[in-house]
Amino acid sequence: MNLTSGFEFIYDAVLTLAYPQVCVICGRSVERRRLGVACEACWSETRIFTDEDRICLKCGAPDQERCGRCEELAFTAARAAGMYKGALRESVLLLKRQPYVPQHVESLLTEVATREPLSRSTRVIPVPLHPKRLRTRGFNQASIIGQAVSKALTLPLDEVSLVRVSTTEKYRAGMDTKGRRDTVAGAFRVAYPRLIAGEDILLVDDVFTTGATVSACAKVLFDAGAKSVFVLTIGRA
Repeated sequence: MNLTSGFEFIYDAVLTLAYPQVCVICGRSVERRRLGVACEACWSETRIFTDEDRICLKCGAPDQERCGRCEELAFTAARAAGMYKGALRESVLLLKRQPYVPQHVESLLTEVATREPLSRSTRVIPVPLHPKRLRTRGFNQASIIGQAVSKALTLPLDEVSLVRVSTTEKYRAGMDTKGRRDTVAGAFRVAYPRLIAGEDILLVDDVFTTGATVSACAKVLFDAGAKSVFVLTIGRA
């Protein structure tokens, strides 16, 4: 055990005794603070994608190399840390309430972002919220993810070029792919095209569901001259 890991072990042990944290999934103790809201056992039961996983080369859907459902989506490629279940789902739900990305989730995102083709990215852009929605929530969870990823990858974080001009997030639950796609058509625009032209954009969000939102973002980014648009999310629904 090196000095850093030894310090982390002692730190976690002290915190566990002084401020015990219960796993939101199983109720057992969370052994290390870097794991966030879930314990090690629940993390081990959560499907995390690795280099060995067979996934759709474009949208990252599991267990198939070409899913056939993403051909019309505008982005270049999309990848997620794992399935939107278990510990990953609870981490996303926490992020919707608090502007916090656990260290373990940050490490998983960084690992995904350093694989091909996302490793070609030159600029990180979070999926934006509409200003009205941002005022209500107080923060944009995609921006929190973007800050963590851009710092880990030492890439510029761009929170000004892509803006949302209409708000539809509240009313999309239960919609099918076409319904979601229709609600975000024309919802985004690029405010500073010169920052986008020729860039390989890493577009970040919390969950990939149908891909409608990130596809709408990708379309306007390509219209502004982006060379490619890669999508990175915590979970894949």
